[in-house]
Parts: sequence; C-alpha cells; structure tokens
Amino acid sequence: MMGDAAHSADMQLFHQLFEHRTEINRQVVAREDGIETVTESKNPEVTRLLQTHVASMLARVKEGRSIHQRDPLFVELFRNADRIEARHEPTAGGVRVIETSKDAYVVKLLQAHAEVVSAFLANGMSEMMKNHPVPPR
Repeated sequence: MMGDAAHSADMQLFHQLFEHRTEINRQVVAREDGIETVTESKNPEVTRLLQTHVASMLARVKEGRSIHQRDPLFVELFRNADRIEARHEPTAGGVRVIETSKDAYVVKLLQAHAEVVSAFLANGMSEMMKNHPVPPR
C-alpha cells in the first residue's frame, strides 16, 4: 500500500523514530475537548525528526491523506478528520501538539490515538503491527 507521493518519506520517518524511541520523552494531557502532547528528545537529530513527523502527519489529517489504513483506529480518525482542529509549535527539544474537536466522539478518537502513539514509543515496531480498537461512540 503505497498511498500518496509523500507516503514513502513518511514511512521512513516512522522507522527513524522507532530506531530512536528510547531517546524520546512524551507527555500526554487529556483535555475535555481533545489532547495536548509534548514530545521531545535531547538528541538534536531526533528533535528534527519529531518536528518533521508531526508537521507531516498534521498536514495529512488536514488534507485527508490517510495513512496506516489497516488499523481501524487510524481509519476512523481519518474518516473524522474534518472535525479535528490541530495546531503545533516547536519546543527546544521537539514539538507541542494540541488537537481538539467539538464532537465528543472525535475527542475519544484523539485521546485513543494519543495513547497508541505513546504505545508505539513504549513497545516499538511490534505495536505498530497491531490493530487498535475504535472507542465506542
């Protein structure tokens, strides 16, 4: 499944981040309207990778260019992309992301996605190979 023209570059970023996952620290705060995350590294190269990855993934959501389509959670997240408001800003070691929605179901999707991304960092590639459940409406 190749996807759009940027798919290969995005997948390469995923793999580079997995290689450095033990150098990444992530904080997730669930908000009533979504999530706020800060993901950072002390390694300047990993910081650059994080910033590039987040910008690319948020562009995908905004443009409806789905990725990781064999995973039900990602399918549903992209299906509801038009109800997600997202912003990000670089930090000294990475990036802060705030994703919100006025739709309570989409808030659940955002929070579930944030948990899965944290699990990717904790468990590595084996987590990426799993399918993740969609939260109930």
